[in-house]
Amino acid sequence: MVLTYKECIDKYGSDYLLKKNISEGKIFQKEKGIYSEKQSCSEIEIITAKYPQAVFTGESAFYYHSLTDVIPDYYYIATKRNDTRFNDRRVRQRFMLNELYDMGVQMFNYNNIYIKIYSIERMLIELMRFRNKLPFDYYKEIINNYRNRVNEMDFGKVEDYSEKFRNGDHLMDMIQMEVL
Repeated sequence: MVLTYKECIDKYGSDYLLKKNISEGKIFQKEKGIYSEKQSCSEIEIITAKYPQAVFTGESAFYYHSLTDVIPDYYYIATKRNDTRFNDRRVRQRFMLNELYDMGVQMFNYNNIYIKIYSIERMLIELMRFRNKLPFDYYKEIINNYRNRVNEMDFGKVEDYSEKFRNGDHLMDMIQMEVL
């Protein structure tokens, strides 16, 4: 389990006791302000603990939802527009309008780690919005996987989400042409 400094202080009582547990090998410091009760932990656990307000999106979300087998080079996360910019070389941060940020957020179990991620329906909208910025083969792979999962999806949610965007009608037309 990955803990922040504040969670460690709550658990161990003081900075002195935290350092004592680190020296005894009961807890391990992974990076500044991030600790683990296990010697090895995944990087996604560290990212999730370090940025609890962030939501996985983009290439990361497509990969975690098994829509592509291409492992992303970075962790793509979304935050509200007025949030602080992250200075982390592993992360690519995307700022969202506050009214769009919470739309489609869900907790997702990925390799026994619960992460905040946009739903598969919301990611379909994001795919249509940014289709011109993605390599064509990558885009086609994801579209084909969406076609295979049409029966699992709630298209009522897709319509609700698309209405929140400026060009929602155009997005829905593209979805009907590409996926349905």
